[in-house]
Amino acid sequence: MLTKNMPYYRVIVMKVINIAKDFSPFPAGREIVEGPFSGEAFRIDHLMPALDSGEKVKIIFDGGFGYGSSFLEESFGGLIRTQRYNNQDILKKMVFVSEEDPFLISEIESYVKDAIQESKNA
Repeated sequence: MLTKNMPYYRVIVMKVINIAKDFSPFPAGREIVEGPFSGEAFRIDHLMPALDSGEKVKIIFDGGFGYGSSFLEESFGGLIRTQRYNNQDILKKMVFVSEEDPFLISEIESYVKDAIQESKNA
């Protein structure tokens, strides 16, 4: 039983996607027609279902071998183009982990922001 004087602990529930383990250690390409480990496949099969759960999503990039711009832009910028996620709040729902290549995080954020801007100009 909780009382007024008991410490309060906030529990954060988070989905975790380790790209190298849960998807492929060799993600590549933009569209599904380019191969089964494309950005579009990752977005549709892993990222969108995790985001749709309503929980925050932690995406771990470590362990993967090369994340091309086409894979990253389609995975994350593509979220905006689906028109299911159309604002910067989407970045607040994701936590990126990339100790091996920290630059990936700012790269992904720029793809999302660019897609948001393009959607405003359309």
